[in-house]
Amino acid sequence: MKEIVEVIAKSLVDHPEDVAVEEKQDGAQLVLELHVAQDDMGKVIGKQGRIAKALRTVVKAAAMRENKKVTVEIV
Repeated sequence: MKEIVEVIAKSLVDHPEDVAVEEKQDGAQLVLELHVAQDDMGKVIGKQGRIAKALRTVVKAAAMRENKKVTVEIV
């Protein structure tokens, strides 16, 4: 899951070297924290949060195939 988020985020931003994804276990749920440069925050979130929502949908679909619960947080 971490790799999927990282690849998608790096393709969206102007500073791909600043993209970092941290995995944190929260009970039965896996939380992926996406860190990007401040200038790229708008590009990752998108207008009205559409890109962020699409990113979460892709990760959720991949997680369902592995019977896991995954949440993506943009920090």
